[in-house]
Amino acid sequence: MTVQSDILENYYPIDWSESTQSSKSHLIFPLQHRARQSVGAMEKLFLPFAGALYVYRPSKRRRILNRAVDKLEQSCLPGYEYVIAHLYDKYRRNLTISTVSQTGQTLHSFLLFLQEVRNTRVDNIFRKDIAAYVDHEQERGLMVNSIRNHLKTVYTFLKYLVDHELLPLDILYKKISIKAPEVLPRAIPTEDLKPILAGITSTRDRALILLLLHTGMRIGELLQVKMADIILSECKILLFIGAKNFHGRVVYYSREAEQALNKWLAERKRDSEYLFYGNKGQELSYVGAWMIMKKAIQKAGLEQRGYSLHSLRHTFATDMLNAGLRLEVLQQLLGHLDIELTLRYARISDTTREEAYFKAMTVIEKGENHEYDRINPELQAVFEEKELLRTDR
Repeated sequence: MTVQSDILENYYPIDWSESTQSSKSHLIFPLQHRARQSVGAMEKLFLPFAGALYVYRPSKRRRILNRAVDKLEQSCLPGYEYVIAHLYDKYRRNLTISTVSQTGQTLHSFLLFLQEVRNTRVDNIFRKDIAAYVDHEQERGLMVNSIRNHLKTVYTFLKYLVDHELLPLDILYKKISIKAPEVLPRAIPTEDLKPILAGITSTRDRALILLLLHTGMRIGELLQVKMADIILSECKILLFIGAKNFHGRVVYYSREAEQALNKWLAERKRDSEYLFYGNKGQELSYVGAWMIMKKAIQKAGLEQRGYSLHSLRHTFATDMLNAGLRLEVLQQLLGHLDIELTLRYARISDTTREEAYFKAMTVIEKGENHEYDRINPELQAVFEEKELLRTDR
């Protein structure tokens, strides 16, 4: 297939400040600059009042992109230019840092597989090559979810090539899929939750744990919350950008969480913009937050249960459904784009089903026979009417 030039002609940025070249030095001197010719002039440049020097400091997102691009360029694998163009496309569409980084790593491995195992190029692959890639990943002993994520990344890249007429459309027909094992969310039962909370004595730590438990926020979202994001009068927190999907939402907190939050607000330092802060007023790290939870779990003697900070989010969702909250409302509170993710909680939190099971089991264990409970007369009448109306016998 003919290579289209528009996909590659601008995959390097035009502006020098957007260059992918990474360097430990952020100071750039033109060749004719006097600092290169005079030591005295060089010293003057570093005086406090020397503000005319332009300093380029790439953002964290840019540094992640630079590293991915550098690695691909150094590999010189066939088709690496297309991957770089794809990464720039994701970068320009403001996708997350983790997405750009994971895409670069996965597609680098994919190109390596095509060259060393299949002896083919990315612009000349077929469905059998993708199937062989899946087999290769399975033979490496990767988890099913990891292989699914890699395959999704590869197909997104292939669609990008199809959109630019570098691959035929039929490469996307009958996509190879892998069935993932259904792993239900694990909530913390009440008998375990009580000793965990009882072991938290720090005002800050208690506020952090109760906000996770009563809002359903991800830990990454809570650690990014700033004082300006909290509306105390309405007991709600504004999450402008979601940690995983870049979608903002509003979460609410209970009276118990409000009391813990107010106690922490009365003690916290005023010079940090973050609600929970670490060194130098910056946001508290994930490790710091996990140590709070870990100590509470150890104090309760529940280390073997495998609980984590994310277990608090699972507990929130399960408890809210058990209390009668509608599924679509819970979806919005959790920030799920796909309601199928929220349905996982419904499969383990249906108290009506649980009550019906134990009621039926009690009847069985007593040796009783309740025909009326087993057959609903109204429902049976509907079945009989439908049977009479059937014409396909």
